[in-house]
Amino acid sequence: MRLSGRWRRALSPRRASLRTRLVAAVAAVALVTLIVADVVTYQQLHSFLFNQVDASLANVETQVAIALRGPLPGYQAGNPVAPPRSVSNPVPAEHQLTSGYSNANCGIPQSLLHQFTPGTFVEVRAGSRVLTSCMASPEAGSPVPKIPATLPGSATGTNGSGSPDVTFDTASVKGTTQFRVNAKDLARLRCLPGKPPDPQNCSPTGGAADSGLTVLAAQTLGPTSGTLGRLRDVELAVTAAALVAALLLGWWLVRIGLRPLRAVESTAGAIAEGALDQRVPGADANTEVGRVARALNVMLGRIETAFDERDATEAELRESEGRMRRFVADASHELRTPLAAISAYAELFERGASSRVDDLERVMTGIGSEAARMGHLVEDLLLLARLDEGRPLARQPVELVALAGEAAQTARTVAPDWPVTLTAREPVEVTGDSARLRQVIDNLLANVRAHTPAGTRSELGIAKDADWAWITCADDGPGLDDASADRVFERFFRADPSRSRQQGGAGLGLSIVDSIVRAHGGTVSAAARDGGGVVFSVRLPLDGAPPG
Repeated sequence: MRLSGRWRRALSPRRASLRTRLVAAVAAVALVTLIVADVVTYQQLHSFLFNQVDASLANVETQVAIALRGPLPGYQAGNPVAPPRSVSNPVPAEHQLTSGYSNANCGIPQSLLHQFTPGTFVEVRAGSRVLTSCMASPEAGSPVPKIPATLPGSATGTNGSGSPDVTFDTASVKGTTQFRVNAKDLARLRCLPGKPPDPQNCSPTGGAADSGLTVLAAQTLGPTSGTLGRLRDVELAVTAAALVAALLLGWWLVRIGLRPLRAVESTAGAIAEGALDQRVPGADANTEVGRVARALNVMLGRIETAFDERDATEAELRESEGRMRRFVADASHELRTPLAAISAYAELFERGASSRVDDLERVMTGIGSEAARMGHLVEDLLLLARLDEGRPLARQPVELVALAGEAAQTARTVAPDWPVTLTAREPVEVTGDSARLRQVIDNLLANVRAHTPAGTRSELGIAKDADWAWITCADDGPGLDDASADRVFERFFRADPSRSRQQGGAGLGLSIVDSIVRAHGGTVSAAARDGGGVVFSVRLPLDGAPPG
């Protein structure tokens, strides 16, 4: 079935919506299916009804052949033109329509005719000459079939005796009534299958008497045509109603089936407006739309993750840039003080301190002290820069209890006014850089000395659990507030002045601790201690890498 150019353009994927094309496809399938069903039903009923008519005509011919057993009166084989002896030659049927058909000259018993369907026409011919004709229950104006003198197939397709066996349709003599006509050889009809042959009529000698005789039976096709016409009308009405129902049902089903796509559309609109956390509902693996929704959700999740990572990266870069600017500013500020002091000592030397022994010693001592202070600051900055670059550290087994013992002993020697104790229940070994881990413990102890008064006691603790090693450094000093505890590991950060002594550091010691611990895959935190003071907790992986 070819569509016109306008319909093809209307249903093309570029112009028609998916809903329109689906409904059109449903309508096309329904229409083709209904037409095929109608044609098959009509053909089957047509064959059934015509087979019934043919069977009825065959039964009529058989009954007539049985009733006309024996040589037909007035007919002699081999002399087909001789008039019948006891049955007058009837008037041809087409001339008997003015006053109805009459069975006056019929040679068939009336009792038999009454058994046939009213209007059944029977005729016996010898070649083209009508020997007798009858109609069952004739009425005034009953239509009579117009049977040609020469039957269809009489020249060819005969049964061997010159009498054809044919079935054909013909009109009535007057009017449009259609008849079904069946013609068979009388001699063959008398030799009924399944019964003993009649010696008088089926033997080669007796059967010769009926040679060339043809029995015709005809029935009107009015009831059959009426039944087929009503079927055609019903099929047209049912097809139209079914097509409309299929369109409505198909539109409804398509509307329901495409509802998830509308959800996809609304979700896509929300995402286009910036709501990246939106997801398509109905992600079911059992349906096509569900699988599409699930794939879209996976894609949207990855897009959201990528955007989050980008935003996090940008935020981290902005934060890193800010830290770098603060770092440079703080480093410049910290370096400015020793440089200014050295410059002042040099100016004092130029003003004559070189000629005075006491002033010269004070100048040289001050220059040396400030240079050493500036050297330590530069070393700390260089260490932080290397850690920020992610340079690899040494990877070797480190026994923390022994390392902490050495650090505690050094702290007692350097500052005996700040007592240090070490607590450990068992050896704890990690994989890392021994020198940097020793620097972590030294900086924690130095932080106690720098920000607590003399006499403050501190306690080092070494322990482990299933996956982590723990280093704790607790003191009983003034302690930290929550705000300072959150910022204590920032570079150049100094806590509240109440925790500082007159000689404070540059504020890089705990920053170095945090960088070294993170380079080993661990974490460090500070918290206020019950009863006063602060406790620093360092957590390191036992195997040198954070547990999965």
